[in-house]
Amino acid sequence: MEVLKVPTMADFMAEGKQPEVLFWVGSAGSFDDRAKKITKAFVKILNKAKVDFAVLGTEESCTGDVAKRAGNEFLFQMQALMNIEVLNAYEVKKIVTCDPHSFNCLKNEYPDLGGNYEVIHHTQFIQELIKSGRLKIQGNLYKGKRITFHDPCYLGRANNEYDAPRDILKNTNASIVEMKLHKRTALCCGAGGAQMFKEPEKGDKDINVLRTEGALETSPNIIATACPYCNTMMTDGIKAKEKETEISVLDIAELIANSEEL
Repeated sequence: MEVLKVPTMADFMAEGKQPEVLFWVGSAGSFDDRAKKITKAFVKILNKAKVDFAVLGTEESCTGDVAKRAGNEFLFQMQALMNIEVLNAYEVKKIVTCDPHSFNCLKNEYPDLGGNYEVIHHTQFIQELIKSGRLKIQGNLYKGKRITFHDPCYLGRANNEYDAPRDILKNTNASIVEMKLHKRTALCCGAGGAQMFKEPEKGDKDINVLRTEGALETSPNIIATACPYCNTMMTDGIKAKEKETEISVLDIAELIANSEEL
């Protein structure tokens, strides 16, 4: 069995060293069984590219994003200040995360509370690793497959990053097909803004099913995502359409980690 190396910031501090980057795992990546697979896939990539990284481990707490979106600013600031205290004590400069919600929160909302870091989404980081030659993808695992990419709201519209995930997908040798609504016009999966944790309002269709229908129009073998919450919503959509035996929903980190050469 493959052993993944996941050092903590405490390990680095004990040696008097600083990692190249802190990997912010996030609540979903830490506790949700499906999202844990995305975390492991990304760690596999970091190990393969020999990236000097660390995690906070048990010292990491929720960013407070969900509390803020649900309207509890007080709870958000409590959670954020607690994290900022830990991050600043470790003198963290650069953070990478697989969760666009954490990415947006750490990047755009923590500075107001004294948390100033360079924050990168995992698709941007993987793109960087490929461009610099630290990560080589030569497998033909996806040759002949059709992949459509679902843009996460907090990566795309909120932070204007549309190219990194698509640039990575070009390295898979698959045929990349765009949904009718993509990039700036992409439809939300229905999980953002704390909606993940409540039942949808009455209507004639759940938004994740509507988004899945848009994906199915491209006749994909794989729906690629770059957010653990999008992954859950699109997977549920595929189940609602009874297509789970034909179509996989995979994070970009998983697509790359599964490549033959990795």
